[in-house]
Amino acid sequence: MFDIIGKRRWFFAFSLLITIPGLIFILLTPLSGGTAGLKFSIDYTGGTEWSIRFADSSVTADAVKTELIALGQPDATVTKTGRGFFDIRMSKVDLREVTPAPEPSASPGASGSPGPSGSPGPSASAAATSSPAASPTASAAPSASAGASAGASAAPGSSAAPGTSPGPSLAPGTASEVPTEGQIGEIARGLEGRFSPIAEQAKLSSIGAVVSSDLIQQAVILILIGSLAILGWITLRFRDVKMGVTALVALLHDVIVVIGVFAILGTLFDVQIDGLFVTAMLTVIGFSVHDTIVVFDRVRENRARHAGEPFAEIVNHSVLQTFGRSITTSFTVVLTLSALLLFGGSATQEFVLALLLGIISGTYSSIFNAAPLLVVWQEWEDRRHGRISATRTQRPASA
Repeated sequence: MFDIIGKRRWFFAFSLLITIPGLIFILLTPLSGGTAGLKFSIDYTGGTEWSIRFADSSVTADAVKTELIALGQPDATVTKTGRGFFDIRMSKVDLREVTPAPEPSASPGASGSPGPSGSPGPSASAAATSSPAASPTASAAPSASAGASAGASAAPGSSAAPGTSPGPSLAPGTASEVPTEGQIGEIARGLEGRFSPIAEQAKLSSIGAVVSSDLIQQAVILILIGSLAILGWITLRFRDVKMGVTALVALLHDVIVVIGVFAILGTLFDVQIDGLFVTAMLTVIGFSVHDTIVVFDRVRENRARHAGEPFAEIVNHSVLQTFGRSITTSFTVVLTLSALLLFGGSATQEFVLALLLGIISGTYSSIFNAAPLLVVWQEWEDRRHGRISATRTQRPASA
């Protein structure tokens, strides 16, 4: 029988080996001011995401990034997708910076006109609104006011033309034409002048700082609430707080592994985490605890069947009895995620990578961390209360 519990120090050492580098890079995120460690997408930092395709298919992502730096976007990131589109992320472009079209001036005197149009703005002519003193003249000439109102109503005004409205005209998913005004328009003209005309625009979206801070706060709250709920449920289900705490420690191990790997990848390869990363982490948390609960449930059953045996032997039997099930279940998930990572496209790569790392780490921690930690805690309590001697807990007897 393979002695997993007896070799627990080796498994603990391996866990430290894969978590400490990640922790170092995670801590580098605030210490370096964001230049190293985790890289956040515009979902968290705020900014602009732009997906375009040039008429010239030979344009490279590095050339586009170099030109964006020259256009005043030093923090821009550019990724070329399989369809020839460039996913551009910039943090200093506000889509509301669109210059509105000039509108006819309207003075307070126009509101007193008895014309048929009661709408403000372009419903008054310059002749009828020269000064407040001329208001009697304007009132005496309703035909002029009516003509001006009708002309303004017939003309395509600012309320009907989407290009003249500031801000909402470039809402996410609604701008299919390449912008020509404001800061984003200047960048578009600069790219077209350097390379070739922009043949197609797939996406143009912006997220403000308020939304980004809300996303960060919600992500932290979701993870904390999920972890506390898991701790409470396992403690209630098995009537043992040790099982709940050790499951949570194994869960923390998986979270650190995934976030740490992304911190390393963000430092070395500029890999960013987006809004889907929170979904991936919550999925990893659920899967990790799922395997741990299976092991602990078998420990509870064997503890009743083999009363009087050393606790380390009971846990070792339980881990070996569930080992095949845990590996088989995780392996099928890993196969699916590997296929998605290789052939699923760039849009979901970070999401799938987080899931893949979390599933592998969760399976490892459930078998080689949670159960041995439970044994360490239980034996420490037994020694403290004098129930077993220190020599009896060196290693479980093998069958």
